Amino acid sequence: MIEMPKPDAAVIAKSADLAARLRRILPDEQVIDNAEELRAYECDALASYRQPPMLVVLPDTTEQVSKIVKLCAEYGAPIVPRGSGTSLAGGALPTADSVVLGLSRMSDVLEVDFDNRTIRVETGITNLAVTGHIQHEGFFYAPDPSSQLACAIGGNIAMNSGGAHCLKYGVTTNNLLGIKMVMADGEIVEIGGSHLDAGGYDLLGVICGSEGQFGIVTEATLKILPIAEGARPILFGFETNEVAGEAVAAIIKAGLSPVALEFMDKPAIIVSENFAKAGYPMDVEALLICEVEGSPEEIEEQLTRIEAVVADFNPMTVMRSGSDAQSAKIWAGRKAAFGAIGQLADYICLDGVVPLSQLGNILRETQALADKYDLKVANVFHAGDGNLHPLIMYEANDPDSSRRAEELGADLLRLCVDMDGCLTGEHGVGIEKRELMLDQYTERELRIQMALKNAFDPDWLMNPAKVFPLELIETRPAA
Repeated sequence: MIEMPKPDAAVIAKSADLAARLRRILPDEQVIDNAEELRAYECDALASYRQPPMLVVLPDTTEQVSKIVKLCAEYGAPIVPRGSGTSLAGGALPTADSVVLGLSRMSDVLEVDFDNRTIRVETGITNLAVTGHIQHEGFFYAPDPSSQLACAIGGNIAMNSGGAHCLKYGVTTNNLLGIKMVMADGEIVEIGGSHLDAGGYDLLGVICGSEGQFGIVTEATLKILPIAEGARPILFGFETNEVAGEAVAAIIKAGLSPVALEFMDKPAIIVSENFAKAGYPMDVEALLICEVEGSPEEIEEQLTRIEAVVADFNPMTVMRSGSDAQSAKIWAGRKAAFGAIGQLADYICLDGVVPLSQLGNILRETQALADKYDLKVANVFHAGDGNLHPLIMYEANDPDSSRRAEELGADLLRLCVDMDGCLTGEHGVGIEKRELMLDQYTERELRIQMALKNAFDPDWLMNPAKVFPLELIETRPAA
């Protein structure tokens, strides 16, 4: 079981005074200290772990965020930034002495520049709402996590989120141009801008994916792209998971560039089809969804070439989408997979990465480990970049089942590292993978990373108890 540090009793003792002073910055209803209301913020999407925070604040502006951060620094109160609370790694899990700073009220679109293909937004806006604001002009925002209906841009920046179409368009860091951020001492800074490759050190690259450890990003300037002339997915069904994994590697090796390449195994196929009625073949063990885009001629050429490569792996099913409606159904099934699995059981959604050449091996070993722990695993993931999302099904109310699920998850992530992969692709480390960091990095390497956090947050008040193993945090040198 994951442990959290002991709360700072001195800070908690001052909580009533801190709440009173916060109400001088924010309206009364935007400072939450009622025990029942605090329970709404006790966890994120990693719901296995719960801890109500000391206080919650819901600011409207960057200036308010700055004042809140300065006041919390005065009290020594840790701050947990929170977007929509969709983190699957415990990235927004509070500590008992922390102030959760929710950005959900800061969701405005501030500026759109179609000529230069940028949009500037407050970071409480949801991912899908960004595209919703610009699609009428034929533009979209490329990163598309499965939770895009709910997840906030601030969380996407914190975890460097990707999505199904990251194979062609990249993840958040490839689509982020500039930010406004409140530093740990309350100073407001702007990094990057409205164009690529801003001068100076690449601090934007450092901050994207830093999991709220360096400051609170309140505004972001994002790249927007023209919507393609057309797009069409094709489905391939296979007799085994391993063969499907080999087909993925062959598609990429052939130099083909689908916009998305997604994998689903039998349990995921069945539950998604029952839920979304997407038209998936039910007699296959594994399914690939491969989407290409462009003009009708380009789409036809790409699909023909992909079919020729995949033919070497004897697919049981080949089904091209024949209409926009059918394409929408195919993607609805994939996007619904995580939620649909929840109809069967509680589950932990992992987020490891392996080289494409190891996809067949990792799928084989995943089943072997699942058998060892007597648990079921469904696999739904971004196959094109090797970003795995095994869903470990278990009984949350059974301590033994929970223990086995956590141990299986840890073993799967260690296996990714052993196969020259890594612990996370887009969910982040949070608390979920915190104690596994020493399986990927040496202590020396982690202490170098910790020195960088010292530079941004010398008192370690930003998003406490995340990313670094607790034993290293407790023995860190003073900044």
